[in-house]
Amino acid sequence: MTNSAAGVTIHPHAVVEAGARLGAGVTIGPFCHVGPDVMLGEGVRLVSHVAISGDTHVGARTRIFPFASIGHEPQDLKFRGEKSTLRIGADCTIREGVTMNPGTEAGGLQTIVGDNCTFLANSHVAHDCKVGSSVILSNNVMLAGHTQVGSFAILGGGAAVHQFVRIGEHAFIGGLAGVENDVIPYGMALGNRAALAGLNLIGLKRRGFSREAIHDLRRAYRLLFAAEGTLTERVEDVAAEFASHPQVHEILDFIRDGGSRALCTPRESKEASA
Repeated sequence: MTNSAAGVTIHPHAVVEAGARLGAGVTIGPFCHVGPDVMLGEGVRLVSHVAISGDTHVGARTRIFPFASIGHEPQDLKFRGEKSTLRIGADCTIREGVTMNPGTEAGGLQTIVGDNCTFLANSHVAHDCKVGSSVILSNNVMLAGHTQVGSFAILGGGAAVHQFVRIGEHAFIGGLAGVENDVIPYGMALGNRAALAGLNLIGLKRRGFSREAIHDLRRAYRLLFAAEGTLTERVEDVAAEFASHPQVHEILDFIRDGGSRALCTPRESKEASA
């Protein structure tokens, strides 16, 4: 253990292995286990019964609650012990029973979580996930491997996200949704299997988007998922009509970038085609 920082508190019933790096003001509660390659940033607090392993960095002031398992080997049968990492940002809250795994060779050997994220009880972040900042995973949310979740997205309780799915910034995923396909930025997806159900209007209002910006997003959404033409044609039509609207172009760029999964569309919409 490297412990030259001031104000570090380690309960006598905790185990901190030699080599672990602890920032100033770190608090480690009873029955925690911190592995030799772990780095805890300034002010990190492990409440109790927290197990952190592997090449795992936890950002400043993050709090981790009992029975969380952070940085242990991926739940991937192809994993062969290759060196991989887990990086968690600052000011996160990781509640009871949360599991987060590092990356694998097939996914770039790295799992990344941004700042100010909240992971409620028993949620899971699998290998090679990329989670933005200010993301909320409610209780029992499951992110499969290689999932990407944009900043400010909110996932309702019990939602399950298929491997390689992309969820755009400011999106909302309803509770118990089974998400098999990519969800556009600002979109709202509901149901099992999940379908696009409009825009995340409540989230947009809470985050201070203007009425004009929301109106334009709604109009662009209706045009993108209209029945006429192909998706490629509709994307180009919307791009021309909303040439100077940055939020609309976030959606268009997300669609153009594509991915290994299809696009989540409204149930009443015809199958999107490119």
